[in-house]
Amino acid sequence: MTVSPTLFRIAAAAILAATSLPALAMEPFTANYQASYMGMQANGVMTLAAEEGNRWRYSLQIKNPMADLSQSTVFDEQAGKLRPLSSHDRSTVLIKRKQVDASYDWSSRQATWNGDVKPERRGPISLRSGDMDALLINLAIVRDLAAGKPLSYRMVDDGRIKPMTYRVIGKENVTIDGKDREATKVARVDGDKEQIAWIVPGMPVPARLLQREKGRDALDLTIKSLH
Repeated sequence: MTVSPTLFRIAAAAILAATSLPALAMEPFTANYQASYMGMQANGVMTLAAEEGNRWRYSLQIKNPMADLSQSTVFDEQAGKLRPLSSHDRSTVLIKRKQVDASYDWSSRQATWNGDVKPERRGPISLRSGDMDALLINLAIVRDLAAGKPLSYRMVDDGRIKPMTYRVIGKENVTIDGKDREATKVARVDGDKEQIAWIVPGMPVPARLLQREKGRDALDLTIKSLH
């Protein structure tokens, strides 16, 4: 989150209507989450804020007495695609600290990393149109699901490349601000890890994000309010 920069990546396909819908307009928001991490309750906050030069900053922070995790990505939008420009990941778990910064240079089409990252993970890695970092995929899933697009991504994060494709696994009600809303559940399995997201129509971020490792819940984020 870094616990693992791959904690927040979801997608799906198949049961959506063939008609393409317009992408959701980008608007600032603050989403407050009830979180569970390392077996303890935590508070989670996701924000999207506008910056100069038609750029946006998307951030996530999770905090409890044992851990303080934060990620932020600065991005812009090109031809309808969300394009990462830089990211900052920081984590403190008990007494262990980690910080990693990334730069996505689209003029040279190269991504590089520095900070607490292994030499072989520093890059450069060649960028392709559509590449995103782990955090940014949260926003992309919601937009693509609403538009009926295939939810397959190439994640370029933490000094590596990883293809991600997700599937719809059903519907389920979630409670937001005291009201029940129907969500589409999408999931991805990677070895002994599973990631599940609950997507509610009209919401800019998943209403719930769950990561399971070896059959057990590792991180659970459930939205409480959205402003």
